[in-house]
Amino acid sequence: MKYGFLRSAAASPKLRVADCDYNADQIISAMQQFAAGGSGLLCFPELSLTGYTCSDLFLQKTLSMGAEQALTRILQASQALDVVVLVGLPVQHNGKLYNCAAVLCHGELLGLVPKTYLPNYGEFYEKRHFVPGPQQPEPIHLAGQDTLMGTHLLFACKEMPEFVLGIEICEDLWAPVPPSCAHALAGATVIANLSASDETVGKAAYRRELVCGQSARLLCGYLYADAGHGESTTDMTFAGHNLIAENGILLRENEPFAGEAAESELDLDRMIQERIKNTSFLPEPAGYTRVAFSLPLTQTKLTREIVRTPFVPQDSAARAQRCELILRIQAEGLAKRMEHTHAKCAVVGISGGLDSCLALLVAVRACRILGRDPKDIVAITMPCFGTTHRTRSNAEILCEELGVSFLEINITDTVNQHFKDIGQNPETYDVTFENCQARVRTLELMDYANKNGGFVIGTGDLSELALGWATYNGDHMSMYGVNAGVPKTLVRHIVRYVADTADQSQLSTVLLDILDTPVSPELLPAAKDGGFSQQTEKLVGPYELHDFYLYYVLRFGFGPAKIYHLALAAFAGAYEPDVLLYWLKNFYRRFFAQQFKRSCLPDGPKVGSVTLSPRGDWRMPSDACNTLWMQELEQLNPEQ
Repeated sequence: MKYGFLRSAAASPKLRVADCDYNADQIISAMQQFAAGGSGLLCFPELSLTGYTCSDLFLQKTLSMGAEQALTRILQASQALDVVVLVGLPVQHNGKLYNCAAVLCHGELLGLVPKTYLPNYGEFYEKRHFVPGPQQPEPIHLAGQDTLMGTHLLFACKEMPEFVLGIEICEDLWAPVPPSCAHALAGATVIANLSASDETVGKAAYRRELVCGQSARLLCGYLYADAGHGESTTDMTFAGHNLIAENGILLRENEPFAGEAAESELDLDRMIQERIKNTSFLPEPAGYTRVAFSLPLTQTKLTREIVRTPFVPQDSAARAQRCELILRIQAEGLAKRMEHTHAKCAVVGISGGLDSCLALLVAVRACRILGRDPKDIVAITMPCFGTTHRTRSNAEILCEELGVSFLEINITDTVNQHFKDIGQNPETYDVTFENCQARVRTLELMDYANKNGGFVIGTGDLSELALGWATYNGDHMSMYGVNAGVPKTLVRHIVRYVADTADQSQLSTVLLDILDTPVSPELLPAAKDGGFSQQTEKLVGPYELHDFYLYYVLRFGFGPAKIYHLALAAFAGAYEPDVLLYWLKNFYRRFFAQQFKRSCLPDGPKVGSVTLSPRGDWRMPSDACNTLWMQELEQLNPEQ
């Protein structure tokens, strides 16, 4: 339960219709199993103590009494278990019968939540037996304990404030306005649904969409426990289709009729952060009663997938779709800017590297949108001390294949003259040596654009902006930065997507070679063998790590300790813990120190949920201190 993770399970044990003792045995066994496995929340199906298909047997007092006695046994068995358990049973109260969820923990009956919407159509006749439950909690004595019964009950964990449980039952989710909507606005971060949804053709897909959609709308975790094997098959068959979703993402499900449970970890800290950011999510706690309970705060072993590249879809079809959409967003934005400024040409500094390659691909698409000749794009290569034959050659071949104008401006003499002007020793390979070249390149691009009625397209990507890996008033400046919203890990996949779908074999070949070229600013003299003397990832760290850190810092506002915890799970076997921690510290140092560069960024299209535009999603003072974040990092132990 540390770091906001709650291991949860939705289970459908075998049952016998109207055999409450047998059903209690199955529930107790499952409770013990899931509690031993670390689950802090366990949900069973609707009317799981009696079976959903008892029909007119529900009107028999013997069945209600049997269910109450069975619940007493379950309560006793739960005393030593660190898990909140939800069990379904019929409850008599004030001369009426209610379809209820019993909430219990450590032997205490925390409350009873009755069903709100009773289906009475098709194969369902619940109003024959039950009545809707009252909203306001009413006192009730059941299973030897005094408790409350009502639909407006929430259950809150003392040790983990992020864990607030709301409950609805089966049909409630199918209603036009499910009770979970009010539960979530009242503070519930987890919704559990005890269900008995019979299986018909196409229903599993619809059920899955309902659960995922409701979790997305409510910014919550959603557990759905479905009735399964053992229910009467007189007119219906039940598949035990259990699901767990979080904010629109299906974390776990078992196939219908598989007879399995769904179990995963809900990230409730993530849900709280989402709600904080979403100003449309306005709390409405009035009319609700909170019941407190205790669970020990323990380390939760993560079984849910923590992907190493959160910006990149894992499915190949989804990845291709994402790449095509981003290219269209970039190109549409650039086309509008070209059209609005009446630019005669668009100028791109082409290096033979990934970022300038992507910018050029986008520029060609923008021309296509505008119906303009790609020759209106002027790609300028500016070799100097560190330019290699490989990158120079790839740049020229790329421009030829794309049909754009290509120009070479060797800036060596200009840079040497600048060294003389400022008194820089050309044999001193320091930051001045490097940045002079970057600024001269931008100077050439800007002045060429001015002379020819055009504007400069920026090539820097989101990852470089996060790390400040850009020369101030150099390569971080342009008239429009098309890659500003694209992280480095995604840049690679977009370029590969174009290579894989290109009609020209030579274009595909050069794109693949650019992908295979080490990332380098080429600002230091080339190695004696003509190779790269600078490789960016050896200097600032692996981009897959920095993009991972960036995603969780910006998208969810997680702290260093939790991000490190996630990184340990995601990169297990790939990086040692001390390496992960080293680069995480490096990320925070650079991220805070380099905000001044991001505060004056040129315009650029937003393509995803994470962006660093000072006019949009990220507004940070340039002089903010990283003290609190570094203190938290210093407390982490890579050996743990």
